[in-house]
Amino acid sequence: MEINKKKHKKIGKNNRGWGKIRHFVGVKKIKKEGKHMTYKTEDQVRDEAKVILGFDEIENGVQQGTGQITTFNQLGFKGIIDKPDGWYLPDDAGQPAIILETKSEAEELKEKYEKELFKNIDIVLNKYSKVIGILYNGKEVKVYKNKELLEEVSEKLEPKTYYLALFTEEKLDKNHIYEVTQRINNSLHFKFGMTDLQDRMIFTACALVAQRYNPKNGLQRLKDMDYSTFHNWIYSAIAKAIESDKRQNDKLNILLEEYSAVRMSITEDQDAINDFIENVCEISDLINSQQWNGEDVMSIFFNEFNRYRGKADAGQVFTPDHITSFMYRLIDVHMNDKVLDATCGSGAFLVKSMANMIREAGGPMTEKAKEIKSKQLFGIEMYRKIYALACANFLIHKDGKTNLLHGDAKSLEAAEWIKEKGITKVLMNPPYERKNKCADIVLNVLNSVPIGTECAFIMPDKKMEKETKLKNALKKHALKTIVKLPENLFFGIGVTTSIFVFEAGKPQNGRNIIGYYIEDDGLETVKNKGRQDIKNRWDAIEDYWIQAIQDGNEPKYNTRQIINPAEHLSYQMPEKPFEIFEEDFVKCVMDYEMYKCGVDVKSFNEQLLQSVLYSSEVEEKDGETVIRLKGEDHEKD
Repeated sequence: MEINKKKHKKIGKNNRGWGKIRHFVGVKKIKKEGKHMTYKTEDQVRDEAKVILGFDEIENGVQQGTGQITTFNQLGFKGIIDKPDGWYLPDDAGQPAIILETKSEAEELKEKYEKELFKNIDIVLNKYSKVIGILYNGKEVKVYKNKELLEEVSEKLEPKTYYLALFTEEKLDKNHIYEVTQRINNSLHFKFGMTDLQDRMIFTACALVAQRYNPKNGLQRLKDMDYSTFHNWIYSAIAKAIESDKRQNDKLNILLEEYSAVRMSITEDQDAINDFIENVCEISDLINSQQWNGEDVMSIFFNEFNRYRGKADAGQVFTPDHITSFMYRLIDVHMNDKVLDATCGSGAFLVKSMANMIREAGGPMTEKAKEIKSKQLFGIEMYRKIYALACANFLIHKDGKTNLLHGDAKSLEAAEWIKEKGITKVLMNPPYERKNKCADIVLNVLNSVPIGTECAFIMPDKKMEKETKLKNALKKHALKTIVKLPENLFFGIGVTTSIFVFEAGKPQNGRNIIGYYIEDDGLETVKNKGRQDIKNRWDAIEDYWIQAIQDGNEPKYNTRQIINPAEHLSYQMPEKPFEIFEEDFVKCVMDYEMYKCGVDVKSFNEQLLQSVLYSSEVEEKDGETVIRLKGEDHEKD
């Protein structure tokens, strides 16, 4: 291997994408197999990192920079002459600090370099309790939180704000969200006289959007002001939030129109207005992207409202949060996928996908996170009010709303729209009611996505068998997997469901379908709160089923089935074995004897029950219960 050094080489901005870095020292050229490969030196890597991290900025209350001249002693660590490659040291020792260790691009990030970084982290830990360590060679990055290697972080070097946010430890309290949501729902219903469920949801969602875009100058300042001022401020805040995106999606105005259409019968209760503001601000604080760990707060929120729906709304079923998580993993969605939900409702599948994809990309502060939000999530919703809720949900997460289509998922317009998007994964829970033509929706999606796209649909168990058009769809699309879901999953709806996983554009050709049955999801019914994972069982259950389905081996519950599509298109519940007990035999004999004697069994049973209840004496005798029936003239044992 031959190494040549050239000093003070000038690099243009388009050379290897080094951007605003212009001057580097000691460029290495390595000759290997007749080809020259140029690597950044450690000095170059350090200069690059300085710009990316923002260590070249001037900030009050912070020491930050890079170099190999400054000692820890000069940085306030008395007597320590070691020299860090880069540092971010706030005056407030309660805040996180950052230490950077750089290597040349030609060097792999080996254990010995990790030890060098750890030595500097230990020095800083003498003063700071929160330290981020970064090991960087220009192409790879390893990140440590107080010397603990972090796995789920960006593969690229990110600005320092990204790493400082890694110390955010706030967790979302779902029970608290339920409680606040109940207060909001009851307040709107009883104190504002807003009887329509969806109106209550829209009004609250709009208030959340307004607060999300104006956290420092928002709803709190409207306390003790009249209803008209309060109402108009929310409208103006929403209008401002969607202004820049209306050129891409003019249907965003539907949110404003639906908000304006909401009517309250009581508007003079100032205490109620103040309470509503306080509750909305509580939830808004939880939907802060810096604290967001993947939980779809809005899904929890909407599901809580949806518990109070009437039977007329039963066709619109909001997918439980744990099932959206399971389906995401079931078809192996990843951060580069383009995800479609053609009946997106409030957007639960899309927000769950957003959360997981962003976490895989390294968190909400990465450039990839912006791309995921704006270019990789697509939804269609037909009903105006529900579409408005979906827009609000995405506005709250600050993007993705331009990729929502207000339209009919069965239509040619929807088909053409889907074809343009390059969809790679589909997650859907289409409405089940006959009027919504669930089969037509599923077929339109399957026929519109690229060949090989994995599509997961929640449908009633027997939907595939009852719909001829879905059976015929197997000539073009393969049904790979059926996962029967718990019987009580959709609390109060009265329909049993399964997940049907298709591979679009590839015919079944007689191939068998693999079936599974998740009988128990670990959730329990909590009074006034629906089904919840109060014993924290679901995570382990989900992990088990994902692994079992991936392996094709399900030993614990033994529910795996090989289903012949020529015979069945649903999971087949095993028949219970026939059993007969002694009591059954005795009853059968007695019934026969009474039949021979001409006794009406039904009439005799009714008469005997009446006599036992109202014309008898009962006593315990020698460990036995003795019943004496009383006749008109004498007693009978």
